Parts: sequence; structure tokens; C-alpha cells
Amino acid sequence: MLTPQWLDELRARITLSAIVGRTVRLTKAGREFKACCPFHNEKTPSFYVNDEKGFYHCFGCEAHGDAIRWMTDQNGLPFMDAVKELAAEAGMEVPAPDPRAAERAEKRASLHDVTAAAQAFYVDRLRSADGAAARAYLARRGFSQGVIETFGFGFAPEERQAMPRALSQFDEPMLLETGLRIDVEGKEPYDRFRGRLMLPIQDARGRVIGFGGRILDGDAYPNAPKYLNSPDTPLFDKGRTLYNLHRAAPASRKSGRMIVVEGYMDAIALAQAGFEEAVAPLGTALTETQIEMLWRQVERPILCFDGDKAGQKAAMRAVARALPLLRPAHSLAIVRLPSGLDPDDLLRQHGAEAMERLLSEPAGLLDTLWEFEKAAAPLTSPEDKAGLKARLLDHVETIQHPDIRALYKRELLERFSAFAFPPKPQREWQPRQARGSGGAFWQGKSAHPILSQDAKVRLERAISGGARDAFTAAVLAGLARFPDQIIIHEEALMGLAASDRNVGPAIDSLIEAAETLDLRGESSISFDNGLPAPPEKTRFAFLDEGTDPVHAREDLAEAVSLLVERPALEAALSAATARFEQDPEGSIAEQASYRERLLALNDRLKRFGRMRAAAADIRN
Repeated sequence: MLTPQWLDELRARITLSAIVGRTVRLTKAGREFKACCPFHNEKTPSFYVNDEKGFYHCFGCEAHGDAIRWMTDQNGLPFMDAVKELAAEAGMEVPAPDPRAAERAEKRASLHDVTAAAQAFYVDRLRSADGAAARAYLARRGFSQGVIETFGFGFAPEERQAMPRALSQFDEPMLLETGLRIDVEGKEPYDRFRGRLMLPIQDARGRVIGFGGRILDGDAYPNAPKYLNSPDTPLFDKGRTLYNLHRAAPASRKSGRMIVVEGYMDAIALAQAGFEEAVAPLGTALTETQIEMLWRQVERPILCFDGDKAGQKAAMRAVARALPLLRPAHSLAIVRLPSGLDPDDLLRQHGAEAMERLLSEPAGLLDTLWEFEKAAAPLTSPEDKAGLKARLLDHVETIQHPDIRALYKRELLERFSAFAFPPKPQREWQPRQARGSGGAFWQGKSAHPILSQDAKVRLERAISGGARDAFTAAVLAGLARFPDQIIIHEEALMGLAASDRNVGPAIDSLIEAAETLDLRGESSISFDNGLPAPPEKTRFAFLDEGTDPVHAREDLAEAVSLLVERPALEAALSAATARFEQDPEGSIAEQASYRERLLALNDRLKRFGRMRAAAADIRN
């Protein structure tokens, strides 16, 4: 028996353009091939072959298929002969027939008969006197008769035993297995859908595999959910199904986009407004499988979820699911609807033009991630800002593709630095008296001004061992090399200077020195005989002369952030500990939280050091 997984492997090993190109003259057109369609007469090419997605499509006659379909439709081969010929080319063996798999396939086929019959029954009941309330609801929603018929609206009557009478040709176990009936131990089975407006859920081939129902009389069923979907069955797996995909996929090939909304009613409302390329998950957050299904249609599907908090959280859950899957040219775009509006509301109140404007300028995945996390919690304290950075880096670490992970990390850290440490306007240099000396702190202005003896001693002491650890000493040496970073991080460094007497004087000297430099140039702070010597046995990119200055500054900015964050957390832990007698329960909870964050910070420090050491080994 040929499994879907085996057939997918076969398609992946076949280059479709090579198969089609044997009988059709193909011309390269960007990432695709084009030709005059072999299925109908035309003078202008409208037939395209896409090797990456593994399908051909004609925008003239709507011919569409994969390599197997090409062999059956164009070459006239039976399905199994087409599979065997392609498998021979791909170096694959066709699996021997599996009697049990054949039995399961036959069973699924028979279950399709059940769902098809149920759909016909629901459609018939909508047209009857019983369906008057459902028809009135559809009229209030403004759905046209064409849309009602296209999407197969129906009605499930209030009766508990309507389905076995209507589908008497099928036995009870089949009705139960398709999810149309519910079996409760000790009670008679009863219909799952009662008093609901019904919609068929179809697979990619358009076959009915399940149902969704909207309740019409909430008073009659006060505890019933507003929307109810079929349970998972041999036919229906909600995590592997996208509502309306069989209609939206052809439409997306014309529009070049795929729209993802929260519910099937939104997808139908969009289709009525002319946006036929809309799909919806079925009562769950967008799954990894569904994201891959979308990427087979377009490289950047657009998530268009409701403008309320629940809708934005659903979009963020989809973002989190997509991050580990990201690969070159494949991502997500996100449209944020106005607060309190869903797609149907927007179309009713502002029209299709408003929706088109939003869809034409969606936000990127990275922008959405940044804005969501920045708005997720207050950012009034250093600890809050450190929490933002930790959340962003946690997301980045889930990205599997190394290049994309590195690019996301760089971009998000740059945004964080600009937000948390905004540069202050450069102050006009004015001569000042050096502390403890009678002369000016600087004797003039130069590209590499020389520190006064007093400042030199303070800084040299901190770098050579006066600081509490080698990491702090390395950061001070890095700041002397790149003093433009001193001004960028001045506020944080001043806070560190106030809390750590070991490095406070050295930081004061660095800040004073940096204020005198023209930071538009490549200035550095030096001693009489050059830059301060970095601490021994430390290897960091920002201290390596061979490192690109841009990368060196990025590493230094991250190091400063780590250096400043630690004492802030330690101080917060001490404060929480001191509040124990007044608020034991709150104090313990806060202490646990701060200790956990300190452990995470120490782990990041270790990883930072290991990564920089490894980079140094590679260069050496």
C-alpha cells in the first residue's frame, strides 16, 4: 500500500520540470518555468511549473497537478504505472501491497460515503421548514445564495436521533466513527450536532471529512459551545487540516498570497468580499503541520487574526510555532486588525478596500515578535528591560536555521540596545579639572587622547585586577577601545558605578574621557604607550584586533548588558530577602524568581564566554 509519506518522498525526489520538459518546451521565468499550456490551445504562455513546490498550474484552463498527475493526465498512464515509472527514475522501490493498509483505505473510503450522505442531509434540512432560523441567520450575516451553496451550508435539526433515521444505510459504528454520533456508556447514542447551522469541513481534494456547527439558540443549550467541530476521526485530524484549503489554494496561485483567519465564518466572509484565498485552522492554534501546508502554497502566508487580546495571542502562538521551522525565503506576515474587530466586522464597517489596504502592508514576523514582547510587560525598571531581552533571546534560541538565528539575534539585540540604552546627545567638550590633580583632565583634543596620570592609574588598576572578575575587566578594556559605546550605555554604566565601588572610579574615568572625544571618528582611549592591556587569559571578540569593528561593537554591547544586569538582579534579591519578615510569602516567591533569573544570567554569561573563546580558536 502506498502511504502518503512514501508518495511525498517520491515527489520530493523528482524534478518536475525535467519530467514536463520532455514533451513541453519550458522557458525559465524567475524561480519557475513557463510554457504554452499543453492542455488547451493558447498563444500566450499561462502554464507554469514550480519545482520547489512540486506542482504545475495553468492560469487559463486551471489544469493543476504534481508529477504523478502529469504522468496520468498528459501521458495517459494508469496511476500505479505512473508511480512505478517515477519510482524507477528516483531509485525507489514501490512497496509491496499491504492487506491491512488496503483494508484501512477501504474503510476510509466507506467513511467518506457516510460524511457525504450526512452533508446532503444537512443541506436538505436547511431548505426545509426546520431550517427557517438558520436561513434567517445567514440572511442577517449577508451571505449570498451563491456563497451558501458554494460552502455547503446546512442545518442539523434539534432531534437526538435524526441521523440514524436519515442515514439508515449505514450502521451505528460507522456513524460513531465519523463523529456524527456520541456514545455514552449506559445511555442510547445520540446525534452530536443538534440545532446548529452546519458547515462541511473538506480535505485538500474537496471530500467531506468532518463538520463544524454554530449554535442558533443559545438559550436552549446554555452550556453548549457556540461553535462545535467534529472530533478527530480516521478521516479528520484538526491539526492537519485547514478549512477551505481546496478552494483557497487555486485562488492563492492567482493572487500570490494566502490569508489565515481564526475561524471558518471569517474565511467565508472574506470569500464573499472577493478574498477567495482565505483559510482557517479548526479550533486550535496554528500547528507546525498547518504552517508547512501553507508554505507549500506561498512562501509568506498572512496571518489575519482578530484585533482583541485573544486574537493577538493566537497570532503570537503561531509565531512561536513558526520560529523553529523558519528557512530561507519562508516566513509569516501578520496583519493587526483594529481593536475589537474581526475580519467580518472590518468588511461590514469599512469595506473590502480597508481590508486590502491592511493586507498590502502586513508586518514581518520579526517586527511582530519585537512589538509583542515589548508590550507584554511594563518596562520601567532595569529588571523589566532585562526580562524583555531574556524573552527575545529565548525566542531566538528556538530558531533551527543557523543563519536566520544569527540574523534575528543581531537585529533584536540592536533594537533592544537602541530602546534600553538610547544614545544621549553628544555634549560640547569643555575643559574640566581632573579629580585630585591641578591641571585640565585633557591637554587638548586628539584622535587618541592620553589619560591623565590619576585617571590612568584608576583604569589600569580596574583592568589589571581591581575589578571583581575577569569578565568585568574585559568589558572595561573593551570600552576603552570603543568609547562610543560608553556614551550609548552611559546611564547603565553610571548605575553600575554607583553600586560597585571596585569599578566605580574606573567607569567615572571612562565616562569623563568619552565626553571629550569626537565619536564620529575611530577614537579610542589610550595610555602613553597605547591602549590599556586587556586582562590575561580572556578571549573576547571586542578585544581581538582581528575582529570586524561592527561585530566587535555588537559583542561589547551584549557584554555590557550582561555586566549591568547582574548587580541589578542581586540588589533586587537582597531587597526581597530583607522584606521577609513583613511579607514572608511574597518575599519567598520574589527570591525564587530572582534566583532563577540569576541562574539564567550566569548560564548566558558562560555561553557568551564559550562562544567567544571558540571564535578566537577558529581565528587562531
